[in-house]
Amino acid sequence: MRQTDTITMKAYAKINLGLDVIRRREDGYHELDMIMQTVGMYDVLTFTKSAKPGIRLQSENRMIPTDERNLVYKAAAWLFSEYSLAGGLEIALKKRIPVAAGMAGGSSDCAATIKALNCLYGLNLTKEEMEKIGVKFGADVPYCIMGGTVRAEGIGERLTPLADTPRCHVLLVKPPVRVSTKMVYENLNANALTRHPDISGIAAAIENGDLKAMAERLENVLETVTVKEFPVIQAIKQRLEETGAIRALMSGSGPTVYGIFTDGRKARQACELLRQEMQRNLVFLTTVIDRKRIRSEENGIQPKGAPENA
Repeated sequence: MRQTDTITMKAYAKINLGLDVIRRREDGYHELDMIMQTVGMYDVLTFTKSAKPGIRLQSENRMIPTDERNLVYKAAAWLFSEYSLAGGLEIALKKRIPVAAGMAGGSSDCAATIKALNCLYGLNLTKEEMEKIGVKFGADVPYCIMGGTVRAEGIGERLTPLADTPRCHVLLVKPPVRVSTKMVYENLNANALTRHPDISGIAAAIENGDLKAMAERLENVLETVTVKEFPVIQAIKQRLEETGAIRALMSGSGPTVYGIFTDGRKARQACELLRQEMQRNLVFLTTVIDRKRIRSEENGIQPKGAPENA
């Protein structure tokens, strides 16, 4: 990355190709085993050095807090304090990833902040060092720093990069409901689960480049809670498969559902159909994003005025 005074970063969303909860730990956290995948929906953040001390975060989305409640603000403030950074920082957040959607939007914004300040201020932090900082702000942040196709274990901080997921089309549907991640985990009796997703099988299918075998194993144990609370999630899964998805699954704690398509024409047709049928839902067609693309973008950091989502 080159050092400059203004940096614009993309903060990509993620989906879960598999999500298992092994147990509830004595410290209250949950032991997880999951496979996460970057997709082509992203927020855009612009960071500009300022002579005026203090951190100022702005967003056109009124649902987004712009003070210490925001992970972007928290991460920037921590880095300023930890590394005694001079001056101030202006941050503009253009929000495109839906809020509370199970797609790690806040965590991805936080990860982008850590990477941007590492470049802006020449901190020379390695990826591993940035990931250790990231876990202070959320279990998904280290993954969002790494990106691509990754197996995440522990509370999400133990990361194992996998081969790239075979190319496919991903149709995302976010219904107009808000899901509390805290509620989902509080209502999941992890220690009593009798069925667990085949996370190792998903990883093996990815390593073998077998999209069909991967899709057959997609499973998210949190659906046992969220779908009961919000039946619309199951209805969307069913509709995605009816319109051509080889498999549909809820991402994270929900409520976003995605369908995997192998045929681009079918994916586009399904996108248009669902936009007509589900007008109160956000429907977005994208693809999986690999680490090579993410690194390429980071190595040629864009100037202010980067393009918005395609």
